[in-house]
Amino acid sequence: MTDTTTGPLKSRDSGHWIRLRTLVLLRWWAIAGQVSALIIAQRVYNLNLETGLCYMVVGVSVLSNLVAFFVYPENKRLRETETMLFVLFDMLQLGLMLHLTGGLNNPFSILIVGPVTVAASALSSRSTLFLGLAAIAIVSLLIEIHLPLRTEQGFILKVPDIFRFGNWVAIVIAVIFLGVYSRWIVTEMHAMSDALEATQMALAREQKLTDLGGVVAAAAHEMGTPLATIKLTSSELADELENVPELQEDALLIREQADRCRDILRSMGRAGKDDLHLRKAPLMSVVEEAAEPHLDRGKSVHLGVEHDDEELKHQPIILRQPEIIHGLRNLVQNAVDFSKANVWVESSWDEDTITLRIIDDGNGFPPQLLGRIGEPFMRRRTGSDTQRPGYEGMGLGLFIAKTLLERSGADMSFANGTGSPGAGKGRIPQKGAVVELTWPRHLIDAMSDGNRLPEGTNQPFTT
Repeated sequence: MTDTTTGPLKSRDSGHWIRLRTLVLLRWWAIAGQVSALIIAQRVYNLNLETGLCYMVVGVSVLSNLVAFFVYPENKRLRETETMLFVLFDMLQLGLMLHLTGGLNNPFSILIVGPVTVAASALSSRSTLFLGLAAIAIVSLLIEIHLPLRTEQGFILKVPDIFRFGNWVAIVIAVIFLGVYSRWIVTEMHAMSDALEATQMALAREQKLTDLGGVVAAAAHEMGTPLATIKLTSSELADELENVPELQEDALLIREQADRCRDILRSMGRAGKDDLHLRKAPLMSVVEEAAEPHLDRGKSVHLGVEHDDEELKHQPIILRQPEIIHGLRNLVQNAVDFSKANVWVESSWDEDTITLRIIDDGNGFPPQLLGRIGEPFMRRRTGSDTQRPGYEGMGLGLFIAKTLLERSGADMSFANGTGSPGAGKGRIPQKGAVVELTWPRHLIDAMSDGNRLPEGTNQPFTT
C-alpha cells in the first residue's frame, strides 16, 4: 500500500543513543564479579592462579572505567564505532582472563556470549557480525592456548577433551543463536515503534484537518452578522456620504464591526472552535468524505448500500472520528492503486453492527501473504504475485489504517473475491482484494447513549 505519511521513516540510527555511563556501569558489575571469583578461587578452593597477571588484567578495566568517568561528560553518547570498540575491549579482557584461568576448562567461559548479545541489541548487523566472529575466534584459541588451572597441591584441573569440545560447540551455537535472536527481536521492536510513531503522526494530521473544518464552519457562522452589517453600511456610505455628514456614525459603526471581525479571527487563530455539528455525520457522508480524494484518479469508485431507498433514509449517524476517516481513506487508496478499473465500497447495517466492504477488481492479495497483511514494513518475498506491481510497498500505510480502525473498535478481515457479483444489485463481478470492517454499532453510533454528543454553541478547543 502506498504510504500516506509525509515520507518513509529513516532507519533508526544506532549511533548517539547509548550512554557511555550505562556501559561503564555494566563494566563495574563485571569487574566486581571477576574480583569476587578470584578471591573465592584463592581463599575457598585454594587454586593456584597467576594472581598478579589476573589482577593486572582487572586493573586495566578499572583504569579504563576511571578514564571514562573523569574525562568524558556524564551525558556522553557513543557513536556506532565507539560502542563496538567498547564492547570489543570487554570481550578481549574477558578472553585474556579466561586464558589465565584455564580456558574452556573454566565454567565462566560461557560469559563470552554476553558482549555479543549486548551488541545484537544495540549495534548494527555489521558490528554484531564482527563481534560474533571475534567471540568465536577467542573461544577457538582458548581450546588449546591457555594456562592450566592448578590446585594448591599442583594437580591440574581439566575436563575431558570431549567435554571441552562440547563447551566450544555450545558457546559457538549460543553466540550465533542469541545474536540472531536478539537482532530479530530488536529489529521488530524498532519497526513496530517507528510504525506506531507514524500512526500517531497520521492521526494528529487528520485531527488537525478535522479541527480546521470546524474552524472554517465556525468562522462562516460567527462572521455572518458582522460582514452583513459591513456590507449594508458600506453600501449606504457609498451612496450618501458626500451629502450627508450624519453618516459619520455609520462609518464609526463600520469600524466597530471591522474590529469585531478582527477579534473573531484572532480568537480562531489562537485556539479555534470545536464545531459540534461536525463531530457526527451520516454513515455514507463519512464514507464519501474518506473516498473523495481518490474519486478522480482514473478509476471508478462505486459507493453503495445494501438497503433500499427507504432504509437509506434511516442510515446510522456515526461519530466523525479522525481514526475512521484516515483509516478508510488509506484502504480506498490501496484499492484504487491496485484495481484495474473499479472499486466498490459497500455499506450495510443492522441493529447491532455496521459493516463496510472495500473491494477492487485487481489481482487480489497474494495468498501466501494474507496472514501477514497489516504488519509494518512488510516486504515482498520470493514467489509473491508479480502481477500486483508495487505490492512490496504495502506495509506502513496499511498498518496505520489497521491500527487506527481497530482503535475505533473495528474488526478487520482480508480476503480475495470469488468472482461472484457483489451484494448490491447490478454490480460488476468482483474478483480482487476484499477488506471487510465490522463495528459493534454502539461503539460508533452517535445516537447511542454512550456516544451522545452535547448540543449548544461551539466551544473553544481545549489544550
